[in-house]
Amino acid sequence: MANHSGIQLFVGLGNPGAQYAATRHNAGFWWIDRIAADNGCRLGHESKFFGDAGRLKAGANEAWLLKPATFMNKSGRALAALANFYKIPPESILVIHDELDLPAGSIKLKKGGGHGGHNGLKDIIACLGSNEFWRMRVGIDHPGDRNAVVNYVLNAPMREEQRLIDEAIDASTVVLPALLEGNMDAAMLKLHTR
Repeated sequence: MANHSGIQLFVGLGNPGAQYAATRHNAGFWWIDRIAADNGCRLGHESKFFGDAGRLKAGANEAWLLKPATFMNKSGRALAALANFYKIPPESILVIHDELDLPAGSIKLKKGGGHGGHNGLKDIIACLGSNEFWRMRVGIDHPGDRNAVVNYVLNAPMREEQRLIDEAIDASTVVLPALLEGNMDAAMLKLHTR
């Protein structure tokens, strides 16, 4: 692979199937779909990686895009299969996921940390044996009651929330070159000050 300091694997989290496509929990899939469309990258089903994968070529850099075909709480199986096969270390992996603790329309980048109750992250940490991967957290807002969370993430955003999320995803695509080059400080600065 051409780049070793930058992100070599982008994993968008979501649930497979048409009934989940428009739900808040699929924000990670939306990001991968946007990057793939913008860069002419076709994702195809890869059974050995338990998901849809494709090679992203952007300038001199290359990376994998992956959308696990497992359900959210088994996301780590797909990520670990591809990362182990290509010997991609945790610090070269970026997981894109929905984030209840951020308002709709915001996107934050961070490395490491816990799972914060997110079942996809919980499984990835278990399967990877590390939490030292990067996370792009797509804000979806919080329903205000933790008992309402499951129903909330498995439903579609209101029209205004969707517009804010889509705009945030659009704006975040400009940091792709920095992510591929491993210039994470520049990517964070751009994302966190928009």
